[in-house]
Amino acid sequence: MPETFASSSIPAPAEAVWAVVRDFDGLPGWQPAVTTSALEGGAADRPGAIRHLGMADGSAVAEVLTVLDDHTRKLVYEIVDSPHPVRFYRGTLHVVTTGTPACALVRWSITFDCDPDDTEALTTSFRDNILTSGLRGLARRFDGA
Repeated sequence: MPETFASSSIPAPAEAVWAVVRDFDGLPGWQPAVTTSALEGGAADRPGAIRHLGMADGSAVAEVLTVLDDHTRKLVYEIVDSPHPVRFYRGTLHVVTTGTPACALVRWSITFDCDPDDTEALTTSFRDNILTSGLRGLARRFDGA
């Protein structure tokens, strides 16, 4: 299965970054590609919760929270409904402590399955429009904090 990955240093302590990332319903607060989020099926910190995202391009995506681990600061979600031509899509966000107390490393990956003809375009789109733009938005949230 194809995978794409991005990481970024965020100018804040890992605990503060994790507090933002772990809010499964909070993407509109930092991910520029997402304009709205509505939660169903449980609390934002409980596996099984589903978020319905309104995207900046007008499309809609539904994702289910599969893992939220406060000890390792890892969140995993899978797409339930998407306009993208994928059969499977799993995103993993991991917030890591660095050697600098006021800096965290965020690693974000997406593993997906699609027709071979779509692999290159989807890999580029997910990396640029989801991962990279999202990590930039997350860093901006902490700029000047």
